[in-house]
Amino acid sequence: MSHGFKLGMTLVAGVVALILEFGMHDALFAQILVTVIGAFVALTMLIEMIRTLRSGKYGVDMLAIMAIVATLAVGEYWAGLMVLVMLTGGDTLEDYASHKAGQELKSLLDNSPQKAHLVKNGRTTDILANEVKVDDYILVKPGEQVPVDSRVIKGTATMDESSLTGESRPVEKGVGSDIMSGSVNGDQAITLQATSTAANSQYQAIIKLVKQSASQPARFVRMADRYAVPFTIIAVLIAVIAWLISGDPVRLAEVLVVASPCPLILAAPIALVSGMSRTSKNGIIVKTGTTIEKLALAKTIAFDKTGTLTKGKLEVSQIQPSAKFDEQTLLHFAASAEQQSGHVLARSLIDYVSADMLSEASELKEVTAQGIEAMIDGKHVKVGKLKFVTDEPIEKLDKTAIYVSVDGQYAGVITFLDQLRPEAKATISELKELGVEKTVMLTGDQSAIGNSIAADLGLDEVHGDLLPENKVEILREVPSENRPVIMVGDGVNDAPSLTAADVGVAMGEHGATAASESADAVILKDDLHRLARAVKISQDTMRIARNDVLTGIVILVVLMLIAATGIIPALLGAIFQEAVDTITILLALRARSDHDKKSSSD
Repeated sequence: MSHGFKLGMTLVAGVVALILEFGMHDALFAQILVTVIGAFVALTMLIEMIRTLRSGKYGVDMLAIMAIVATLAVGEYWAGLMVLVMLTGGDTLEDYASHKAGQELKSLLDNSPQKAHLVKNGRTTDILANEVKVDDYILVKPGEQVPVDSRVIKGTATMDESSLTGESRPVEKGVGSDIMSGSVNGDQAITLQATSTAANSQYQAIIKLVKQSASQPARFVRMADRYAVPFTIIAVLIAVIAWLISGDPVRLAEVLVVASPCPLILAAPIALVSGMSRTSKNGIIVKTGTTIEKLALAKTIAFDKTGTLTKGKLEVSQIQPSAKFDEQTLLHFAASAEQQSGHVLARSLIDYVSADMLSEASELKEVTAQGIEAMIDGKHVKVGKLKFVTDEPIEKLDKTAIYVSVDGQYAGVITFLDQLRPEAKATISELKELGVEKTVMLTGDQSAIGNSIAADLGLDEVHGDLLPENKVEILREVPSENRPVIMVGDGVNDAPSLTAADVGVAMGEHGATAASESADAVILKDDLHRLARAVKISQDTMRIARNDVLTGIVILVVLMLIAATGIIPALLGAIFQEAVDTITILLALRARSDHDKKSSSD
């Protein structure tokens, strides 16, 4: 039974009871109705609370249930009804916030490879990816995902495996090369032979890792639950002492009604929902209130490299002309030849140069997986791999690069690198100012590349050459004193580690849906600084919630001590409770507003 249904049932019972008592002057039936419905809802809440206790957690509902039972037992049914509305309303509010945030994200499985082009007897037929059998021949067109783990049997292509492996460089695949499912084909159609079914392919293996990580969540005690136990003990002691001294069981109910933990049940959820609303205005979706709490307390943040700390897009890094050419001439010939190519490096090169640097290319010829040649300004230009371009004894660079020759003479090399996000360094610095003690890089790329980037950004620790399962292991081994730990990533390969971390944050604008679905928070705009913004908002939210809770508790303790003298009847105590509720709600709603000069559009 949902919390919303319980709230609806309580409200309907209250309306009917009001009509019975004040419209039809039948107080007995009103009392019976409220008592029966109240007892039923309280019983369901009790069962839910017992399950919570068995899981090793303490909830804030215990005292409220005791107040409901006590008021109903001594005939103070209107007071009991008011406590019921407060209790079911707070739980419904939390459920609503979580559900609303989850609706804005797509499904993990919806983004997995769904179709395949089966090649059989010279004909191509579209089938579902899960219908592909081992040894089937499949055609993968330019820009499509590889549906199952396969081996190339015809053609060559440049594959984008960055979302799976974290390696930003495109990978050349020729006949005999193995390709993982979920890889994205470049600009050449290729024919593959399936080496696995969809269910046993790499993409599905990552999904299984996500499910395993989700089934082993990290233990975390919410702020409201931390205050619940001492507050409950104090309230019960005051109520029992008042009963024993007065000898009147009604005194117990009067104290417990005033003691109902409204600041715990309402203040924290409303502040958290307000904080979630504020993060949404700042381009960050946070799925649950608990995520806000963990973000506020984060001590360690781990980052994927490609697409997270870097742009995830190769850009021109260095231009190294030979002795007889200069940089501008080298760029002119290379870009002019490449301007009609769909290769990822060609696109990056064209983006780098200005339009006035380009000349018209003639006699254009593209040699698959080797390069391109054309006539530019009456000169024969070759651009591509070193052996395709020249026979001169030129040392091949251990970088992503294209080599250029003009009229058979080696002209130089242009290298490409996945560039750091311009906001990355400032983000790391701000996170440390906000109290994050350790920053870590977890990447599938080479350790040497990771160490170079970490030095520029001021990261504390680097782990390279990692598979998805290695990232999960590292995150699980983070000691308790360095938790909560946040993991930030954007690719399919990050999905398991986002689930394994205390808080998973996905770069959602260009990242894989798998990462967004597995994450606890999603940055919708392509801006890593939103992560620091989310942590700052979370800390503001928790400060407001904590102050609100403590203010409410002080007011309640004072009211309990007064109620212990018998001055405050149960119904009046419930009315005082609603006054405390109003104060609590108004204070908690402050978490919706930005309290600094930065606007939500920055």
